[in-house]
Amino acid sequence: MDDIDWKTSEAAVEYPMALAAMETRVGQIRDGSAPEQVWLLEHPPLYTAGTSARPDDLLAPKQFPVFQAGRGGQYTYHGPGQRIAYVMLDLRRRDRDVRCFVRNLEEWLILTLAGFGIDGKRVDGRVGVWVDRGQGRGVAKIAAVGVRIRHWVTFHGTSLNVEPDLTHYEGIVPCGIDDAAVTSLLDLGVTATMAEVDAALEYCFRQVFLDDGLLEPGTTFERFAASRP
Repeated sequence: MDDIDWKTSEAAVEYPMALAAMETRVGQIRDGSAPEQVWLLEHPPLYTAGTSARPDDLLAPKQFPVFQAGRGGQYTYHGPGQRIAYVMLDLRRRDRDVRCFVRNLEEWLILTLAGFGIDGKRVDGRVGVWVDRGQGRGVAKIAAVGVRIRHWVTFHGTSLNVEPDLTHYEGIVPCGIDDAAVTSLLDLGVTATMAEVDAALEYCFRQVFLDDGLLEPGTTFERFAASRP
């Protein structure tokens, strides 16, 4: 994708390995020795604690490994069936506006969800993307956002629930919010492969972060979106 390295890992990546790789890449982006990167991956089941995590929000500390993430936010879950997007961009080349960057990440996810017929939205005072599950089930979180910025280079990023085991969230208070549920594409009745989700993410990333138009016609995402009612 132009001068951004778009990387996808097929096998699950251990969390410490991902942290180390991001640390290295952020340093390289800062000194100009490597291009910006978006890294799509999955993790084995685990919990991560952001810089605002409250100990009482870890309800089942022995269920999965727990890692200090160094990003903003509180506790969250990562695991199979969830698409992680680590976004390492140089804000010195863009607006040096952290709030704008976070909103752009949310907008990226909202556009991606729209391609699958899901109406993602923001909720005032809460970071991430939310949906109304319908049938009186209320609003639930489908995607989380947690970032860290060092010398204006971003890392960490977003997680989108495609088809994870939602019971795994029961071991934490997700993002410190105890009055809202979590959901996924599958929970909403949308069956999509991870490859289709990846294609949607790549397609919509260009609309939000780049100013050179969309991908060429015939992408996996376009074919998938065109086939949906």
